[in-house]
Amino acid sequence: MFVDVSLESVTFKSNWKKERSLASNGCQTEDLVTEEVACQSVKYRTVKTQTEDDSDKFTGFAEDRSGRLAEFLHQVEPTMCKQLEMNVKSHAFDDYEVTWDEGSSTMSAVHKLTNAAHEGQLQITGISWNSTGAVIAASYGRYDHEDWCTHKTSLCTWNLERRNLDENKPDTALEVSSCLMCTAFHPTNPALIAGGTYTGVVIVWDLSREDDMVLTSSGIGDDSHREPVSKVTWVPDTSSMKKNKYLLVSVSSDGKMLVWKMDKKTKQIELHDGFVLMNMNLPTQLRKSRSTRGDKEVGVTCISYNTENKDSFIIGSEPGAVFKCSMSATGQQPTGNVISSIQLKSPVTFTYAHHYGPVYSTEFSPFHRNAFLTSSMDQTLRLYSMLQKQPILTMEPGEGVIYSTKWSPSRPSLFAATTATGLLLLYDLTQSQPVPMYKLEAGTQTGNTRAPVLTCQFNPHQHNLIATGDATGSIQVFRISDNLKTPVSRDLEVLGELVDITTE
Repeated sequence: MFVDVSLESVTFKSNWKKERSLASNGCQTEDLVTEEVACQSVKYRTVKTQTEDDSDKFTGFAEDRSGRLAEFLHQVEPTMCKQLEMNVKSHAFDDYEVTWDEGSSTMSAVHKLTNAAHEGQLQITGISWNSTGAVIAASYGRYDHEDWCTHKTSLCTWNLERRNLDENKPDTALEVSSCLMCTAFHPTNPALIAGGTYTGVVIVWDLSREDDMVLTSSGIGDDSHREPVSKVTWVPDTSSMKKNKYLLVSVSSDGKMLVWKMDKKTKQIELHDGFVLMNMNLPTQLRKSRSTRGDKEVGVTCISYNTENKDSFIIGSEPGAVFKCSMSATGQQPTGNVISSIQLKSPVTFTYAHHYGPVYSTEFSPFHRNAFLTSSMDQTLRLYSMLQKQPILTMEPGEGVIYSTKWSPSRPSLFAATTATGLLLLYDLTQSQPVPMYKLEAGTQTGNTRAPVLTCQFNPHQHNLIATGDATGSIQVFRISDNLKTPVSRDLEVLGELVDITTE
């Protein structure tokens, strides 16, 4: 039915695809111009020199075989000796000090340091320079608490030798969970710094660490303070045979004076010794009432150690009493509610004439073992001798409360004080009248008033620098004149005459 059939193929052209056309084109850049230049290295020539050989020549000292030199010296010897004896007895150049550089005769503010995070909200409660004198630290807090402290504060440091110093931003800002009431750098280790908080905690930081700088802390417990820490200070460990071994001492409103020792291996501070100031230690006129028990704690506000005898120290108290104390004292022990793992005792060995308000600072002279200063809420600044109950000098500058006082580290007769009216006062005991030589405006200006200046500190290495901290959170660094910084021959003599007169 079906058969195979072969048919011829059929072709047809596409309707939708057009034929492609191809064309060849060419292009040519402009003719390239090239040049060849040759260079030749510099020719060198070596030249040698040789010194003359003087080994054959004789060199010697001139000799006088005639005896004329000896004869001349014998002739002038009596005249020279007579003149030298006259010079020794002469007072023509007393109080004259040679200064090889021109120096400065002006007083000026060289830095104003602030932390924008705290400015106007927190006060400068403490200032300390490190052992190199390059870094300054400030503790931030408040003194006017009406209730429990809820402030977030910090410990801030500035390196004043940095080229890119930002005066409005600290190099280091270490956060603290409550007000930091005081701070003190280690005397020899520039990276160690201690502080005390409003909650009674003593903290030691290591600024050389990169992460957590808190080295150790006393924590909160029976062996720590129960009230704000007023002051911390480093003192040499006299029981250790090694140099540069220090103890950390803290004093507080709870009346305790605690001595901390750092463990060499663990780097933790441990309670080493302790004292307590009690109501029975107060002068009769400062005791509140007869019903108050004798072993009731009395707040300690400040402490200073004798520069020559580290066993001896001075403390100031909230009622205004000033006491001489000893680290080896074995005074009365409290029988009340004072709880501690070590037996606390009274360190008081002598009581001085008291102030009429809380004592804000005490400061031993670095040049005389018996001289110390105090300042108080009663608006007076006093110079005491350790050998006499009554003050040698009482100064009333009329500038309100005197918050702090510091001796110059280079000049025995010079000391500074800060006031509630925002002034830094500089006194010179060689002057005929005990009045300030200079009054520097150190407190931040607010309207028509200046903020109170709460603390001051001389630089231990650059003796012409002194720093102040005020109630607005600002730090001023002043450069004092060279004539104030440089000691004169009568400085120590004048101080000795004032203090040693008590022994007559």
